[in-house]
Amino acid sequence: MKKRYKLGVIGCGFMASAILKGVVLSEFLSGKKVIVSDPDEAKLRDIEDELGVYTTTSNKEVARESEFVLFAVKPQTFSDVASELKEICPEKVISIMAGVRRATIKNALGVGIIKVARCMPNLPCSIGSGMMGVDMSDFNSNSDDTEFITKLFDCLGTVMSISEEKLDAVTGISGSGPAYVFMFIDALTDAGVKQGLTRDQAQTLAVQTVFGSAEMVMNNEKPLPELIMSVCSKGGTTIEAVKVLENGNFRGVVSDAVDACVARSKELSK
Repeated sequence: MKKRYKLGVIGCGFMASAILKGVVLSEFLSGKKVIVSDPDEAKLRDIEDELGVYTTTSNKEVARESEFVLFAVKPQTFSDVASELKEICPEKVISIMAGVRRATIKNALGVGIIKVARCMPNLPCSIGSGMMGVDMSDFNSNSDDTEFITKLFDCLGTVMSISEEKLDAVTGISGSGPAYVFMFIDALTDAGVKQGLTRDQAQTLAVQTVFGSAEMVMNNEKPLPELIMSVCSKGGTTIEAVKVLENGNFRGVVSDAVDACVARSKELSK
């Protein structure tokens, strides 16, 4: 039976709103082909007014009337949401829930043939510069479906097709990575203030340096160690800073942070 909506979204938090804005404002989908549910009616009014999507407080309506159902709820609340939908078995599911595996989603939603794509987006999706790892292996037999899912997330940034067992690592690197970068920029800004710059001056210098350095990595074939050394003149200033970072186990601290993030993602899957 033909569904009324192409895309249904359960949950209207920050990331769901970012996805909806990317999808509708890019004109990939008309707002009239999208329905969104959330218990917060104020959020629903805001997104309906802005994008012209249909809204409801009923998760069942979304699951019943949508060809693709995107779950954008917190992993800890998924079981409660799934229990509401026991009578309804959506055939095509997309999940942005960290750590909740395809098998868990299928088992929670009940009997029937359910295809699940998992995606780990990140905060810069909200400005169209996101990075997403997506597992679409359940949909490999249908090129129309994989094309739809890919284009859905293309509206938000860069899409990397990746197997589910690597999504915990994706969470640790790009999913949570913006927080690490923000912390680095904040620390660099604080250091600039300590050296006599105003906070605005220091933050501008730090932000543009991170932006420009990332762009160099993207557009340069040199390996990262070679790029690092290209800034470190022998007996110069940069090498002294790099020595402090290395002696302070900078790489180890970053690795430990990613390990902790990945471990938590795996905990959420149990």
